[in-house]
Amino acid sequence: MKNTPKTMNGLYQNLGRLFYAVAISDGSVHVKEWDKVKEIVKEDWLYVDDFTDRYGTDAANQIEIVFDWLLEYEKTGAECFEEFKEFYQEHPHAFSEEIISLTKKTANAIADAFSGKNKAELVLLAKLQLLLKE
Repeated sequence: MKNTPKTMNGLYQNLGRLFYAVAISDGSVHVKEWDKVKEIVKEDWLYVDDFTDRYGTDAANQIEIVFDWLLEYEKTGAECFEEFKEFYQEHPHAFSEEIISLTKKTANAIADAFSGKNKAELVLLAKLQLLLKE
């Protein structure tokens, strides 16, 4: 199945939700975790594909936009992970091997960004690992 711009924008929005869920899993988002998200988006995610959003900017920017929005509106990590999981199950074709690998790398980097991985982050990373193997 071919990926559409709508699907890929949804992918990046849901990756923003996932990465927020990792960062908030210990109860708060530390500035180092937010900085890590921005760094990895700029270094890696912007080069994954050529999809753009409706404003003509790289669709991968949706990761930061959604993450930033969630910081302001304080959704729970559990809600965000479930939304990511639902998207993944509805659109598995959007997740190439490169995207899956980069998703795991980014989630781990966020968890490591502030004082290493804690129990809540490890649990969420394990759930992600299991989901991406389905």
